[in-house]
Amino acid sequence: MPETYLVWKFLHITGVVMLLGNITVTAIWKFFADRDGRPQVLGFAQKLITYTDWSMTVWGVVLIMVGGYGLAIQGHFPLLEGWMLWAQLCFIAAGLIWMGLIVPIQIKSSRLARQFAAGDAVPDAYKALSKRWIFWGLVSTVPLIAALWLMIARPG
Repeated sequence: MPETYLVWKFLHITGVVMLLGNITVTAIWKFFADRDGRPQVLGFAQKLITYTDWSMTVWGVVLIMVGGYGLAIQGHFPLLEGWMLWAQLCFIAAGLIWMGLIVPIQIKSSRLARQFAAGDAVPDAYKALSKRWIFWGLVSTVPLIAALWLMIARPG
Protein backbone atom coordinates (compact mmCIF):
# COMPACT_ATOMS: atom_id res chain seq x y z
CA MET A 1 0.00 0.00 0.00
CA PRO A 2 1.54 3.35 -1.02
CA GLU A 3 2.56 5.65 1.80
CA THR A 4 0.35 8.50 0.58
CA TYR A 5 -2.70 6.20 0.74
CA LEU A 6 -2.01 5.68 4.44
CA VAL A 7 -1.70 9.45 4.96
CA TRP A 8 -5.10 10.00 3.28
CA LYS A 9 -6.58 7.22 5.41
CA PHE A 10 -5.09 8.71 8.60
CA LEU A 11 -6.53 12.14 7.77
CA HIS A 12 -9.93 10.67 6.96
CA ILE A 13 -10.17 8.57 10.13
CA THR A 14 -8.86 11.44 12.28
CA GLY A 15 -11.60 13.66 10.85
CA VAL A 16 -14.27 11.06 11.62
CA VAL A 17 -13.04 10.75 15.21
CA MET A 18 -12.98 14.55 15.63
CA LEU A 19 -16.44 15.06 14.14
CA LEU A 20 -18.30 12.20 15.79
CA GLY A 21 -16.45 12.62 19.07
CA ASN A 22 -17.20 16.32 19.25
CA ILE A 23 -20.88 16.09 18.35
CA THR A 24 -21.34 13.34 20.92
CA VAL A 25 -19.54 15.17 23.72
CA THR A 26 -21.22 18.46 22.84
CA ALA A 27 -24.68 16.89 23.06
CA ILE A 28 -23.80 15.45 26.47
CA TRP A 29 -22.51 18.84 27.73
CA LYS A 30 -25.63 20.57 26.43
CA PHE A 31 -27.99 18.00 27.93
CA PHE A 32 -26.45 18.21 31.40
CA ALA A 33 -26.04 22.00 31.31
CA ASP A 34 -29.71 22.36 30.36
CA ARG A 35 -30.66 19.98 33.14
CA ASP A 36 -28.61 21.98 35.65
CA GLY A 37 -30.34 25.19 34.56
CA ARG A 38 -28.05 27.71 36.23
CA PRO A 39 -27.45 30.70 33.95
CA GLN A 40 -23.66 30.62 34.47
CA VAL A 41 -23.47 26.91 33.61
CA LEU A 42 -25.67 27.35 30.54
CA GLY A 43 -23.66 30.34 29.37
CA PHE A 44 -20.36 28.52 29.81
CA ALA A 45 -21.64 25.39 28.04
CA GLN A 46 -22.95 27.46 25.15
CA LYS A 47 -19.57 29.20 24.79
CA LEU A 48 -17.76 25.83 24.76
CA ILE A 49 -20.14 24.47 22.14
CA THR A 50 -19.25 27.37 19.86
CA TYR A 51 -15.51 26.95 20.51
CA THR A 52 -15.50 23.20 19.94
CA ASP A 53 -17.63 23.45 16.81
CA TRP A 54 -15.01 25.73 15.25
CA SER A 55 -12.02 23.78 16.55
CA MET A 56 -13.28 20.20 16.21
CA THR A 57 -16.42 19.91 14.06
CA VAL A 58 -15.31 22.19 11.23
CA TRP A 59 -11.79 20.75 11.13
CA GLY A 60 -13.20 17.22 11.41
CA VAL A 61 -15.32 17.87 8.33
CA VAL A 62 -12.31 19.31 6.46
CA LEU A 63 -10.16 16.28 7.31
CA ILE A 64 -12.95 13.85 6.36
CA MET A 65 -13.30 15.48 2.97
CA VAL A 66 -9.59 15.94 2.23
CA GLY A 67 -8.70 12.44 3.41
CA GLY A 68 -11.77 10.82 1.87
CA TYR A 69 -11.35 12.33 -1.56
CA GLY A 70 -7.62 11.68 -1.42
CA LEU A 71 -8.38 8.01 -0.69
CA ALA A 72 -11.00 7.83 -3.42
CA ILE A 73 -8.75 9.36 -6.07
CA GLN A 74 -5.67 7.35 -5.18
CA GLY A 75 -7.65 4.13 -4.69
CA HIS A 76 -9.63 4.64 -7.92
CA PHE A 77 -12.97 4.38 -6.11
CA PRO A 78 -15.94 5.43 -8.24
CA LEU A 79 -17.32 8.54 -6.47
CA LEU A 80 -20.76 8.41 -8.07
CA GLU A 81 -21.61 4.74 -7.60
CA GLY A 82 -22.82 2.42 -4.85
CA TRP A 83 -21.72 2.89 -1.27
CA MET A 84 -19.47 5.85 -2.15
CA LEU A 85 -22.39 7.81 -3.57
CA TRP A 86 -24.68 6.95 -0.64
CA ALA A 87 -22.02 7.82 1.94
CA GLN A 88 -21.49 11.22 0.32
CA LEU A 89 -25.25 11.86 0.18
CA CYS A 90 -25.53 10.99 3.90
CA PHE A 91 -22.66 13.35 4.69
CA ILE A 92 -24.27 16.12 2.61
CA ALA A 93 -27.66 15.57 4.29
CA ALA A 94 -26.07 15.90 7.74
CA GLY A 95 -24.23 19.04 6.61
CA LEU A 96 -27.41 20.63 5.26
CA ILE A 97 -29.22 19.97 8.54
CA TRP A 98 -26.26 21.33 10.49
CA MET A 99 -25.81 24.48 8.38
CA GLY A 100 -29.50 25.12 7.72
CA LEU A 101 -30.96 24.41 11.15
CA ILE A 102 -28.42 23.75 13.89
CA VAL A 103 -26.01 26.63 13.25
CA PRO A 104 -28.78 29.29 13.20
CA ILE A 105 -30.21 27.85 16.43
CA GLN A 106 -26.74 27.88 17.95
CA ILE A 107 -26.14 31.51 16.97
CA LYS A 108 -29.44 32.60 18.55
CA SER A 109 -28.70 30.51 21.65
CA SER A 110 -25.23 32.03 22.00
CA ARG A 111 -26.61 35.56 21.79
CA LEU A 112 -29.20 34.81 24.45
CA ALA A 113 -26.62 33.05 26.64
CA ARG A 114 -24.34 36.10 26.61
CA GLN A 115 -27.24 38.12 28.00
CA PHE A 116 -28.04 35.81 30.91
CA ALA A 117 -24.61 34.28 31.64
CA ALA A 118 -23.95 36.91 34.31
CA GLY A 119 -26.78 35.48 36.41
CA ASP A 120 -29.99 36.81 34.87
CA ALA A 121 -32.97 34.50 34.46
CA VAL A 122 -32.80 32.07 31.56
CA PRO A 123 -35.53 33.04 29.09
CA ASP A 124 -38.03 30.53 27.77
CA ALA A 125 -36.81 31.32 24.25
CA TYR A 126 -33.41 29.84 25.16
CA LYS A 127 -35.02 26.70 26.57
CA ALA A 128 -37.09 26.26 23.41
CA LEU A 129 -34.00 26.71 21.22
CA SER A 130 -32.12 24.13 23.31
CA LYS A 131 -34.83 21.53 22.70
CA ARG A 132 -34.73 22.22 18.97
CA TRP A 133 -30.92 22.05 18.97
CA ILE A 134 -30.89 18.64 20.67
CA PHE A 135 -33.62 17.29 18.37
CA TRP A 136 -31.96 18.44 15.13
CA GLY A 137 -28.54 17.43 16.43
CA LEU A 138 -29.79 13.88 16.92
CA VAL A 139 -31.47 13.91 13.51
CA SER A 140 -28.25 15.08 11.82
CA THR A 141 -26.27 12.35 13.56
CA VAL A 142 -28.27 9.57 11.90
CA PRO A 143 -26.91 10.15 8.36
CA LEU A 144 -23.38 10.53 9.78
CA ILE A 145 -23.64 7.12 11.44
CA ALA A 146 -25.06 5.71 8.21
CA ALA A 147 -22.12 7.19 6.25
CA LEU A 148 -19.68 5.67 8.74
CA TRP A 149 -21.32 2.25 8.36
CA LEU A 150 -21.21 2.55 4.56
CA MET A 151 -17.50 3.42 4.66
CA ILE A 152 -16.72 0.45 6.86
CA ALA A 153 -19.04 -2.17 5.33
CA ARG A 154 -18.76 -1.07 1.67
CA PRO A 155 -21.95 -2.95 0.76
CA GLY A 156 -22.71 -4.15 -2.74
